[in-house]
Formats: sequence, C-alpha cells, structure tokens
Amino acid sequence: MSTESSVLILGIGNVLWADEGFGVRAVERLHRQYAFPDNVTVMDGGTQGIFLLPHVQNSSVLIILDAVDYGLPPGTLKLVEDDNVPAFMGAKKVSLHQAGFQEVLITAKMLGWTPQRILLVGLQPEMIEDYGGSLRPLVVSRIDDAIAAVLAELQRLNVPVHRRVIAADELGPSALERDLYEEGRPSELTACRTGDERFLSDWNA
Repeated sequence: MSTESSVLILGIGNVLWADEGFGVRAVERLHRQYAFPDNVTVMDGGTQGIFLLPHVQNSSVLIILDAVDYGLPPGTLKLVEDDNVPAFMGAKKVSLHQAGFQEVLITAKMLGWTPQRILLVGLQPEMIEDYGGSLRPLVVSRIDDAIAAVLAELQRLNVPVHRRVIAADELGPSALERDLYEEGRPSELTACRTGDERFLSDWNA
C-alpha cells in the first residue's frame, strides 16, 4: 500500500440499541488500545449516514465495523470484501443507519471514489430490540476478535500499528463511554425498555 493512502476505520451503529452499538464499541476499544500513523483515522460514525460521505471519499482504504444481520447464529463474525460490501449493508438491515450508509457507499462511487480496499467486519447481533440496553455478553466477547481482524488487515496493507502503553482518551462523547453508560443505566424494572406488560396485555385481549 502506498504511504500516501488514507485509511478510515469506521465504527457505525447506535449504542442506545443493545447490540446495534457493536461497531462503535469496537472502534472505541481499538482506539484506546492501539496507536496508528497519521494516515489512519479511527472514527465513531454513529448513525450519521450521509454526513459520513466526505470522510469516505477522502479514504483509499475503508474498514467498517458494524452489527449486520447475516442470518447466522448470534455472535458470528463475518468479513465481507470490496464490491460485495454495499449489498450486505442494505440486504437485511438491522436499523435505518445501514440503509443510510449503503447510500453513502453508492453515492461516493457515483462521485468518482475508487478505493483500493473496502472491508466490512460484521457481527451477527443477538439482541437489538432493547432501547437503552447494552451489548449482550456474547457480542462483547467478540470485540477482540473483530479488532484482531482489523489489525490483520492493516498488517496485510503494511500499516504500522503500536500497542499503547497508556490508554487513549475516549473516541466519542464522554457521557456515552461504555463503563459510564453502564453504571448510569437504569434496570429493566425501573425503565421498561422492551414493552410494559400492563399496556401490551390490552392488545392481547
């Protein structure tokens, strides 16, 4: 890979919707643990959709981390490469952000973006419909495997990576930092996130 190549490592998803936050939580850990050269950007893309277009256009190599419904067992990590990536981003949408990002990829190519490489590191979620919930333990257990896949790709591209001696500051808003978010999250009994039986029972009557 040319030393002029720009690498974007992008985590997308919504940390407020349980396993939907996988991609963001994965790049957060990647950023805390590893340091990269100036031509590598690690970004929390959240659910920004089309607003990510200029960042994508400025990259030569795009590595995406996201929760993807592959129709596989929960916790399955699957890598998708290059021209196959847009189809997977929109085939079985976990949420609206994936439709938005599929449009980003298509629009970027229509505008002349010709990347050297696109890699999707996707994880089959276990639970999405839990507003305010967190990643399920199974999904958390695969974050290091996803990071290993990213590091292997960077090694293949001859991008130097260094383990940090001291963890870096948070990548995203401090209020959404995972440990802080977990400590402040009310229990399911206090804040019903999946539906209140007192009201849902009326629909079953």
